[in-house]
Amino acid sequence: MRPINDRVVVKPADAEEKTKGGIIIPDTAKEKPQRGEVIAVGPGKEGNLMTVQAGDIVLYGKYAGQEFNYQGEDYLIMREDDILVVLG
Repeated sequence: MRPINDRVVVKPADAEEKTKGGIIIPDTAKEKPQRGEVIAVGPGKEGNLMTVQAGDIVLYGKYAGQEFNYQGEDYLIMREDDILVVLG
């Protein structure tokens, strides 16, 4: 995958399966994850360099990005501006 312009491909983290108290969360009640790993980064737009790179763990907005499935895996594609913070 090679995103264009200022787009970033993110592999979302798995949704929490249990609460801290040990209660199992059914699929219908799981919250959409807001954390993931950057898989691919576009070249940037209009001379602006990208600040994230493949392998970074990031937090993004709850409704950020467009979901898609590629070779059986779920991903999000979003603009770099939708990323709130790089964790590692």
